[in-house]
Formats: sequence, structure tokens, C-alpha cells
Amino acid sequence: MAEPGPLDCLIIGAGPAGLTAALYLARFNRRIAVLDGRESRAAWIPTTHNFPLFAEGIAGPALLDRQRENLAQYGITPRHARVTALHRKDGGFEAVLEDDPTPLRARRILLATGAVDVEPALPDHPDALKRGLIRYCPICDGFEARGKRVAVLGHGARGLGEAVFLARSYTKDVTLLTLGQALSEEDEARAREHGIQLLTAPIEALEVEGDRIAAIRAGGAEHRFETLYSALGLKVRSDLALALGAGHDEAGALIVDDHNRTTIPGLYAAGDVVRGLNQVVVAMGHAAVAATDIHNHCELPTEDEPGGPGRPVRRPASP
Repeated sequence: MAEPGPLDCLIIGAGPAGLTAALYLARFNRRIAVLDGRESRAAWIPTTHNFPLFAEGIAGPALLDRQRENLAQYGITPRHARVTALHRKDGGFEAVLEDDPTPLRARRILLATGAVDVEPALPDHPDALKRGLIRYCPICDGFEARGKRVAVLGHGARGLGEAVFLARSYTKDVTLLTLGQALSEEDEARAREHGIQLLTAPIEALEVEGDRIAAIRAGGAEHRFETLYSALGLKVRSDLALALGAGHDEAGALIVDDHNRTTIPGLYAAGDVVRGLNQVVVAMGHAAVAATDIHNHCELPTEDEPGGPGRPVRRPASP
């Protein structure tokens, strides 16, 4: 039978950040639950070489499997569930679940819902990114693309910025595919400065070889590449926090303090849902910091409970 009363912490999200926070809090002997929407961006990673201890690299699904196995020894199994709303109640929170009429109550929440990459609209391959036909993190695997012929799908500041990053760091053979979007004169000049070729015509057809897109037909001609990256942006899954009024940047990424507290008392955030560098090791660091702060405050009343410290809410700076 479950213990009465609210959880010490409810962790929403079971990617690298959520699972790391669960490990820390389990070892702190805290009453927690982990909700897994099964949409972790890490599950798309073919291989990351930026994760210490794995010289040969490790695939995202394998990393998540290891984390879940580690948690199992503490009796923690993530529950497949989606949270549709968070409400403030009795100094804590109440999480409304999609397919369960009974809400979960917790004194504190750790939001580790991450972000999702915007999928490119490609002929006959609408899910190319999820299928691994296109790469999405040159920080993770750009080193393996050094000296190769690389294309970047994107436009605007983000697309050009990723193309410049690859051209400066790994290869001089970079083409920016703008999917029919025109570039400003300033952006065209910046592309020329870094030797980046531009292909502004819409994509007409694709040629897939094994687990990658090898050729693209655009503007009536075929263009072949060894590696293709998507740089169309992210959709940050911060809606639960935004509905509570949490501080965020223009992209919806949450603003947190040095303890990974959001501007909502008792609500923490870690990983890609937080403004900053989207990397597995960063997400795990966020989680360790947040979980330790949650543990250190578990015996104390929250800011909204009687006797609470009345800590003023830190407001985000103007963008």
C-alpha cells in the first residue's frame, strides 16, 4: 500500500535528466515517482561520443536502458503516463494525468520534459529525423563528419549558424539547404565568408542509402552528401510550467537559478527544457543540482506553506 500524503518530488520526464534526478533522490531516501512520456530526445541519438567513460561512444537508447536498470535496484520504475496539467494546491502541486482520474500530489516537481526537434518536410520521408536518416547534433557527432561533404537543412539565423559551426570546426565542404527560403544579403555574405555553398531551391526527391540520406534532387539537379544535419529549431516542452507563469525566454525555455529552481516556488527544471546548452552531460548536471536542493529542503515548508520562508520569486531579466 502506498504511503499517505504527497510525494517528496514528482519527476516529469524520463530522459537523462529525469532518470539522473530519480537516482539521486532514491539514494537520498526520498518518496518519488517518475513519469515517462516515452518521447525522450535522447532516444534519437545514434551515437554520442561526448559522454565520458564510453570511448567507443554510446547510443541514446542504450544509455537510457542503463539508467533505468540502475534505478531498478532502488525499486524505482518509471511509469508510462502523460501529465496534462499542473495545479498549485496546499503548498505543493497536483498533477493531472491523461488516462487516470486520480491526480498525483507532490510537494515539489522536477520538470525534465525536454524538447523536440522540428521535423523537416521531406518528400516521402516525413519522419526522417526520428528514423535516424538525418543527424541533428553536430556537437555530439560532428567530429565524425570531419573532412566530409556535409549538408545542413535550415534557414535563418539557426540554420546558417549551424552551417558556420560545422565549417569552422570540422569540414570546409558545407552546403546550406534553405528549403526554398531566401537568405538576406547579410546572411549570404556570411555564408561566402565561411565558404558555405547555398542551395535555395525546394527539395524535389531523396535517395536513401542504408541509414542515411545520400542524395537530394533540388533545382533540377542531384546533390550528394555524406552527412546531413537538420537545423530547423526546437519545440521546448515547457507548457506545464508556462501555464503556472514560470519565467522563460523567447523560445519558451525555462529560466532557472543556480539550484535549477524556476521562478515558481517548488518547481524545478532540468535538461533541454531549460535555457542553455542541449547536451546529455549538461542535463545530468542540472538534475544532480536540482535533486540535491530538493533533498535539502524536503523537511522545510515550501514557500507557500504556513511557516515557509517567503523567498521572493526571482523574475527573469528582460530579453
